[in-house]
Amino acid sequence: MSATLVARRAARPAVRVWWRDAAGLTAWSSALFVVALWVSGRGLQDLGTDFFTSAGRLTGLVSADLLLLQVLLMARIPWVERSYGQDELARRHRLTGFTSIMLLAAHLVLITLGYATTDRSGVVSEAWTLVTTYPGMLLATAGTAALVMVAVTSVRAARRRLRYESWHLLHLYAYLGAGLALPHQLWTGADFTASPVATAFWWTAYAAAAGAVLVFRLGLPVWLNARHRLVVEQVVPEGRGVVSVYLTGRDLDRLPVAAGQFFVWRFGSGPGWTRGKPFSLSAAPDGHRLRITAKDLGAGSRRLATLRPGTPALFEGPYGRLTGTVRKGRKVALFASGIGITPLRALLDELPYRPGEAVLFQRAGHPADLLFRQELEDLAARRGVRIHYLLGRRARDRASWLPAGYAPVPDEQVLRHLVPDIAEHDLYVCGPDAWTGAVLDTARRAGVPADRVHAERFAW
Repeated sequence: MSATLVARRAARPAVRVWWRDAAGLTAWSSALFVVALWVSGRGLQDLGTDFFTSAGRLTGLVSADLLLLQVLLMARIPWVERSYGQDELARRHRLTGFTSIMLLAAHLVLITLGYATTDRSGVVSEAWTLVTTYPGMLLATAGTAALVMVAVTSVRAARRRLRYESWHLLHLYAYLGAGLALPHQLWTGADFTASPVATAFWWTAYAAAAGAVLVFRLGLPVWLNARHRLVVEQVVPEGRGVVSVYLTGRDLDRLPVAAGQFFVWRFGSGPGWTRGKPFSLSAAPDGHRLRITAKDLGAGSRRLATLRPGTPALFEGPYGRLTGTVRKGRKVALFASGIGITPLRALLDELPYRPGEAVLFQRAGHPADLLFRQELEDLAARRGVRIHYLLGRRARDRASWLPAGYAPVPDEQVLRHLVPDIAEHDLYVCGPDAWTGAVLDTARRAGVPADRVHAERFAW
């Protein structure tokens, strides 16, 4: 085994079971602690005498805690990201964010009602008084507006109308919203300063969120880019509207990346170069160069075809857990549709398996759309990979990952026929969201254990 390969495997990110448990326990503990602070501040007793204000305090505290958890979920903390994967983190981030916004709205309404009841004033006039006269409330109002904008643009229907780059830029306003809420809590939040314990908790929570962003979203990428100094080596057409970009740099054998992972890329030339775009590695990292492959699906991916050798490349990552570290056994079955072949092509290079222990299903509408066909057939000859090409239009009368010609037979029956021992395989799946869902559903019906199914959905 070469020294380069040894170094690459040593650098491969590990997934430890307790990381996921620790992250989940920390999140739940923080929420319970916030409720405990409210109870210790006579929150329960005050419900009987001033229901609106007391309930408003509780919803505000939990909303603030969830907001900070949401920031931590966006912070790209490596061990958290490797434990959950980007798709699961995105789902939890979305759920936490919408819950936080709803509780924030409830806080605003309840507190206004409570103060209006105490002051015997109208709700609208009381709201105006709160915003214009209470310390920190103008900043908090601006922060709330920023958070609402993030929430609205995160609704699926709105996201579909935005480019990824625009949505990503708007999403950064969540940091602004969290920051603008701090003065309000400091100056008028009685629960923030009610006791030394409460003050220590909130300052620690804010410091942890800000520190994670500074270290992992800013500091780590700056350090890695300064260390490796990636540049474009060449751009190679792969098919209709598809190109591969080869990159070289310094000390790439020390870059902690594994096949199956992706980076967020920025290439330093042309308009829009500051907007990042996620692309997976399409070849296993060999310590000398990296390869990414993309299809022309928008301005970000279209720019890759115009890159020139020597163009500097900035990256964030690596991200994703669609790697060999989650594998349970030796046998693997890989399911790819369209450009989803890219991380699986890299995995076929890097994963250890004997002839006959790896099978690939590659979906495309037409033979000309099969990416890396020659490379994959060379792998089949060299390492004994079994390949099944799934060509043609899919069935329209049911959710299926198979071409329409298989329609009379249930999908799980087809899968068991093609791979009789499918339940003994680890499944890696990458493709469009609906197609991936059909594969996962078929795997479940075919008896594949849930912990052997590995998929990351990159739809934003």
